[in-house]
Amino acid sequence: MTAPSTRNVSEREARQVAEAAREQDWRKPSFAKELFLGRFRLDLIHPHPTPADEDAQRGEEFLAKLRDFCETKIDGARIEREAQIPDETIDGLKEIGALGMKIDTKYGGLGLTQVYYNKALALAGSANPAIGALLSAHQSIGVPQPLKQFGTQEQKDTFLPRCARTDISAFLLTEPDVGSDPARLATTAVPDDGGDYVLDGVKLWTTNGVVADLLVVMARVPKSEGHKGGITAFVVEAAAEGVTVEHRNAFMGLRGIENGVTRFHRVRVPAANRIGPEGAGLKIALTTLNTGRLSLPAMCVGAGKWCLKIAREWSAAREQWGKPIARHEAVGSKISFIAATTFALEAVVDLASQMADEDRNDIRIEAALAKLYGSEMGCLMADELVQIRGGRGFETAASLAARGERAVPAEQILRDLRINRIFEGSTEIMHLLIAREAVDAHLSVAGDLIDPDTSLSDKGKAAAKAGTFYARWLPKLVAGPGQLPRTYAEFGDLAGHLRYVERAARKLARSTFYAMSRWQGRMETKQGFLGRIVDIGAELFAMSAAVVRAEHLRATDDHGREAHQLADVFCWQARIRVDELFGRLWTNTDDLDRKVVSGVLTGTYTWLEEGVVDPSDDGPWIADATPGPTTKQNVHRPIR
Repeated sequence: MTAPSTRNVSEREARQVAEAAREQDWRKPSFAKELFLGRFRLDLIHPHPTPADEDAQRGEEFLAKLRDFCETKIDGARIEREAQIPDETIDGLKEIGALGMKIDTKYGGLGLTQVYYNKALALAGSANPAIGALLSAHQSIGVPQPLKQFGTQEQKDTFLPRCARTDISAFLLTEPDVGSDPARLATTAVPDDGGDYVLDGVKLWTTNGVVADLLVVMARVPKSEGHKGGITAFVVEAAAEGVTVEHRNAFMGLRGIENGVTRFHRVRVPAANRIGPEGAGLKIALTTLNTGRLSLPAMCVGAGKWCLKIAREWSAAREQWGKPIARHEAVGSKISFIAATTFALEAVVDLASQMADEDRNDIRIEAALAKLYGSEMGCLMADELVQIRGGRGFETAASLAARGERAVPAEQILRDLRINRIFEGSTEIMHLLIAREAVDAHLSVAGDLIDPDTSLSDKGKAAAKAGTFYARWLPKLVAGPGQLPRTYAEFGDLAGHLRYVERAARKLARSTFYAMSRWQGRMETKQGFLGRIVDIGAELFAMSAAVVRAEHLRATDDHGREAHQLADVFCWQARIRVDELFGRLWTNTDDLDRKVVSGVLTGTYTWLEEGVVDPSDDGPWIADATPGPTTKQNVHRPIR
């Protein structure tokens, strides 16, 4: 009898697994957490933190070396054409130390700060996004980061030198029928009599998995005598017996990405390769992602810079009706959006990265907001560039070159960036994750009031606790410094935007409280509302970061005047979006949408689907992932 490919779990169990993996405590202040509570803690981000001189010098030296490599050794068109990063390119990245950017120098790495690591990813990703994905998956979520935070000294001594110079790593969590619901994880790691583990299961979308030498694998350890059990993290040698890369996936974008399907059949993993205790795997994964998520918005910053460059050059050269298209308002507004958004997004990433380096703030919400905001805005900027380029934006770079025009890969950047709204937590999952953290203070004092399983006596205690909290908190949401005309005057013409953020933060907190009072335990089902709450918070965070960065640049006389102009236009654009989101909190089609969805699922509207043919084949929606020996050829391609 074959084992089931996935576990059947209840909704409650799924929530419990996800909740147990959360970091429960807030030991350090968080600007974004305070923002969602209606408290605008400008002191947590201003003055803008800066890297130490030694860190900056080391970072700038590597960026210069990486820029030379990108300009002379990376052929982005070849990667797109052949759908593969050439071995010699990967070897060159190893030689300049790019695999070890985040690894400490004592293990052979470069020891770059988060700020300069992200600048490097933006640079490498601009040469070809698949390069950025390779380096990011290796260091942001692959073996180095979890070992840096949770590994034993022996594990660090064993694996980090390899990761710094020679070995590529990958992170394996997702399964064919398990995405953002890890409670259903089916891959198992069964302890044997010798104290080691035997790994069985199938993993999907294993970025770097096709070429990796080392893998971080999440597997479920059965509970037994002497074993706590639970989802656990392991370092696995990709060349171990029983590890098979069964398929290299192909995508609409990121054609050079080495992403595949990996099967484990009776793979023996030494107990010494377990990262942390049994049952800590999801917590390790989520903690790793706290800063690891910053890599995606960093590459979106690089994409925004490139979009701005192409938009500027093309719209000045292309004339219509007697003047450059940039001078036509319909096109000019798109260019303004790209420029302002690129400035703000870089401000968000640099601020969050520097706070991560200093380790004085808890940035789990800031990093998640950066990922959410960067991935969404990156796609919008690329889409606007394609529109600005017109038919040439839809045409491939190879086709443009073949007929004698500049090979501008605008359509490629749009395809490449689209995955960022899905990678490392889809936009929908990020909304829920951030919303959960944003309401954490409310649940900590009033959670038992809305939990149907809580006893009456516990509900009474919770009511008293909540009453005390809200008696102190609610009055502070009525008025604040954002209503005083001279507040934040040191920011000059940008002060009004900070006053708007302060007022909007209090309004956001009031809206959240009202929604919790209205819906109580049903709040978690109001995903449309929660998504808008988070999007408002993301805009307010971006506005704050943009203003603080502009003021920092003005104080250092580094394009300060131009930075103030970009921050000003971005904030006005963001304010329009925020006002619209506030309106849609209570005026929307959420209830009607649910009715239509119900009708779609029950077949009420199948008549609407008539008149077309479906070119899809009749294969299963989800591939079989039953554990067992492989029946396919191993397409693992280690780079030696």
